[in-house]
Amino acid sequence: MGFEPPQRLARTLGETYGAAAAAEWLGKLPVLAEQALAHASLDTERVMAPGGRSSLVVLVRRSDGSPAALKIAPPFTRPDLERDALAHWNGWGAVQLLDEAGEDALVLERLHPEVSLRSLPEAKALLEAAGTVRRLWVEPPAGHGFETAAERTDRQARAMEPYRADPATGELTAAALSVREELVADPSESLLLHGNFRQGKVLAGDRTPWLAVGPEPLVGERAYDLARLVRDRVEDLVAASSGASAARRRVNKLADSLDLDRERLRGWTLFRAVESGTRALTAGRRQDAELLLEFASWL
Repeated sequence: MGFEPPQRLARTLGETYGAAAAAEWLGKLPVLAEQALAHASLDTERVMAPGGRSSLVVLVRRSDGSPAALKIAPPFTRPDLERDALAHWNGWGAVQLLDEAGEDALVLERLHPEVSLRSLPEAKALLEAAGTVRRLWVEPPAGHGFETAAERTDRQARAMEPYRADPATGELTAAALSVREELVADPSESLLLHGNFRQGKVLAGDRTPWLAVGPEPLVGERAYDLARLVRDRVEDLVAASSGASAARRRVNKLADSLDLDRERLRGWTLFRAVESGTRALTAGRRQDAELLLEFASWL
């Protein structure tokens, strides 16, 4: 199976995990893909491009001719945790795990990767997203190995600290770090979360209209999980003259529709937007950073 890794995958892995680690894994990827295909007796149709940001996705056929998707991820992205979460959900609100194809490779139910909630008008997309994500919020399995929201955001907060001293980002960074401290000091829930839920992570399916994909699972409160969804289509919000008020209305509407505390959702939305913005600055993606930080300033 000769191919070049999709550019988005190579770029994102390098930005997130370091160029050396990304290059080492990408160099092994053709062999890993061949091994996974052979292990699960799969026939290749095509590699998805631009594909995922942290994994290779290949559309395949199983030995009985049924369609599926093969997902291969580097071990440092913890595909074992995705496997455990998908197995626990067992197709309820999320893509079905069909099989494993060796270490760090999953065989998944084939969805329609070209049709995500981003293809819908915004109001309809948010409604469907809320209906999907609420199904994922269940008690975690006994003896699970998922990290908590406090643990994940502690690492992120430490990476954000240098931006306290930046004149352009210091005030927002300090506010985000402060609200995070308040939120983790008083955890309200301990449910299994998707971890990276947004419109682009919900794809059309045949078994049910919409199913979540690509979890980065952790355990925590629902407001953490909803916070990334709040800023979906951030470029449209920033471009609109009423963007600030629209963003605040979105926080309130989503919180009310899912029976969440508005202030906790606002707090997690602030922290996660500033965290993403400062991470974009570190990676040199200044335009993305400016959008995220402007959005955060409205909260």
